[in-house]
Amino acid sequence: MKTSDLYQHVTNSIIKTLEEGTAVWIRPWKTSRVSKGSIMPHNFATGRPYSGINVPILWCRAADNGYAEHSWLTYQQATGAGGQVRKGEKSCTVVFTKKLAFKEEDDTGRKVSMLRQFYVFNVAQIDGLKEPEIKPELPEAREANTETFIQKTAAQIKHGGNKACYIPSLDFVALPEFNQFRSPQHYYATALHELGHWSGAKHRLDRDLQGRFGTRKYAAEELVAELTAAFLCAHLGIEGELRHAEYIKSWIELLKHDDRAIFTASSKALQAADYLRSFSEAQEEAT
Repeated sequence: MKTSDLYQHVTNSIIKTLEEGTAVWIRPWKTSRVSKGSIMPHNFATGRPYSGINVPILWCRAADNGYAEHSWLTYQQATGAGGQVRKGEKSCTVVFTKKLAFKEEDDTGRKVSMLRQFYVFNVAQIDGLKEPEIKPELPEAREANTETFIQKTAAQIKHGGNKACYIPSLDFVALPEFNQFRSPQHYYATALHELGHWSGAKHRLDRDLQGRFGTRKYAAEELVAELTAAFLCAHLGIEGELRHAEYIKSWIELLKHDDRAIFTASSKALQAADYLRSFSEAQEEAT
């Protein structure tokens, strides 16, 4: 599949779910199934989580096909682990960005990004794999871990009123009181969304936070914050409802205008999630 076709294919798939009134990154929390292990898509063979646009791609495929787990691997990895992909099963395309040197006469040393495609299968499509036993973490423990995670950022959070937002000019997050939320997990999901915005301040990740409501720039930043919260909720095991409903119309317009917007937003959301994790977790070295 050509890169341009891949952009359009992924974008069209996500627009379709948005037009149905949902979002692919909400689906892991909108199912009656009990997932085994992490709901962040990860590679079965290496244990490493997928990142960027691959996360909503794999969440969408798992939801569409009713997969109860979020472990994936290539055909070769399945064979190497003693498994066999069942006849007739279809793979899912994931992408990785590889930096290539851009040679010019002036020897600028610039690099260009190239998308490489890989094809993976869910463990539910493979026979013969022996899966490790996973002891589920209790909700109370997940909430305690999330509370610590938020505190470690040292972000200024003020409670009161009926609005959740990040105020760039004063550099603080405003949230309603804890007991105003339907559940602790809804509170944490909202807090993580606003911390996604907080991460974009000029003295942090320096994203453009000046967009006004109704503009594409505003929609793009809300998409980044939404995906940041989704990635962190999956990482922390939080099953709260994300703040997507009021933004769906603007996201559809944005994605129809730019078929690379979801890729850009996913990349920036991964950067924001990693930044927020860096306050409390040792980051893995890039390989």
